Amino acid sequence: MREPSEKLSQIVTPRRLRVRRLRRSELPAPTLELARFLIGKTLVRDLPAGRITGRIVETEAYPPGDAAGHAFRGETPRNLSLFLGRGHAYVYFSYGSFWLLNVSSERLGIGAGVLLRALEIVDGFNLIRGAGRKTARHPDLARGPGRLGRVLRIDKRLDGQDLCANGPLWLGTEVWPRKAVGKSVRIGISREVDRPFRFYEVGNPSVSGPLRLRT
Repeated sequence: MREPSEKLSQIVTPRRLRVRRLRRSELPAPTLELARFLIGKTLVRDLPAGRITGRIVETEAYPPGDAAGHAFRGETPRNLSLFLGRGHAYVYFSYGSFWLLNVSSERLGIGAGVLLRALEIVDGFNLIRGAGRKTARHPDLARGPGRLGRVLRIDKRLDGQDLCANGPLWLGTEVWPRKAVGKSVRIGISREVDRPFRFYEVGNPSVSGPLRLRT
């Protein structure tokens, strides 16, 4: 009898993964709808050495007028990508340590975005730095927005990238059906703390946060 890890490896080998780039017309325009829609979709990072693919399992919405969002005080050179049409990358440096990735979520000129908080890595384990045999399929690889950015080698050069076009970073279709989608308050913010704008795949071990916010 094969071990579970062997069965998983058969499912997620590159030959078996069939991912199509999402068209912008498929992305719902309202920020909250987009944040929920993205659960179960894929995020693909193409590198010179190969491809890393992850299922999006946790997001947070920062809609127009949200005081916790980076677009709240209007457009600046730093947050310009949030004001692009939906489906562009907004990348910023957080806590002096991590590059975080967001997806712009409204029509051109309206600042809003969806923070990608966690991925379930399904392909490209050999390209992930520091992922040895024992940790290659560990759910913590991209659990949390900082780890997500590190694993996919996100940096400011990807800010403004069209995630629906040919490029090194893009959004793709599901590789298998998602499970139930849960909803909760957002994590680690000091404004608008009670708004239930966080979405996640229920029961997925790659979802971040305390147990009460992921089951």
